[in-house]
Amino acid sequence: MSYQEKANKLYENQLKDWKMFADNRNGLENARLKTFQFNGFDIKVQFNPKRITSSAAKVDDKTIKERKCFLCKANRPEVQTEVRWKKQYDILVNPFPIFKKHFTISYMVHVDQQIKTEFTNFLSLSEDLPKSVLFYNGPKCGASAPDHLHFQAGNLGFLPIEKDWKIMVDLYGKIFKSPEHIDITAVDDGLRRYIVLKGTDKEALNTVFQKIHNFGEKLQNGEAPMLNMLSYFIDGKHLVFVFIRKLHRPWQFSAEGDDNILLSPASVDMGGTLITPLEKDFNKFTKEDIYDIFQQITINKEDFNSLIKNLES
Repeated sequence: MSYQEKANKLYENQLKDWKMFADNRNGLENARLKTFQFNGFDIKVQFNPKRITSSAAKVDDKTIKERKCFLCKANRPEVQTEVRWKKQYDILVNPFPIFKKHFTISYMVHVDQQIKTEFTNFLSLSEDLPKSVLFYNGPKCGASAPDHLHFQAGNLGFLPIEKDWKIMVDLYGKIFKSPEHIDITAVDDGLRRYIVLKGTDKEALNTVFQKIHNFGEKLQNGEAPMLNMLSYFIDGKHLVFVFIRKLHRPWQFSAEGDDNILLSPASVDMGGTLITPLEKDFNKFTKEDIYDIFQQITINKEDFNSLIKNLES
């Protein structure tokens, strides 16, 4: 049985055995979506009240130190079971799903969230879960467990970037090839600035990714770079989107009164579906709000151009 088949079987069993998870998953049937059209691509907003725990999560050092890690096996609910991946990661259902099939992939050891040493595993997991998009949230740009290394995965067909990316590359991309024969595209679509990597050689992809990672570290003065990432394995090739961030949460997150929008952007949001757990925010969201939020959180044009030059060299 493949890992994808094992994961799907896990999902079916957990729906039967874990009531809280089943209730949250079934609640997705009532989740509301609305779509905003930009030039060549869509951005969606999902109203998902069950995501309040993740969207509003406190990730400051004091809070993290005072709570038990919910990704460590010793602290998980007894009813939560796993599929072990190569004696390194546990594939778990996400109890607060965004996708109809939403997994959390937790490292077996309690170490801080980071991608530098795990990028090839990230790609290998994509190979083993080909019916899923794999994603990574940096410790300061979307991870609700910045103290425990983990990825997530969701079923294909949910994120707008899946259907729009080729058009976006044509309209907004600068394509160049690396010495390692990896296709690299730098995209500035007016909302987000990101790098698209495509190729078959995981080590060659890792070489290019490390350049991006090192550049991101410099922007953060040596700390973990602010990255959100999406990974697909399609027709024998890896397709990876690397979004470089400059801000964790927009000013609207902590604003008071009518200005408040409870949105903590992470990989799913960068992939084109903004997740809001509050109906008031869903109802009032405008195209102008989307533009403003993305302008706040994404890397600025000057730094993005510097990254492109670094990748071209």
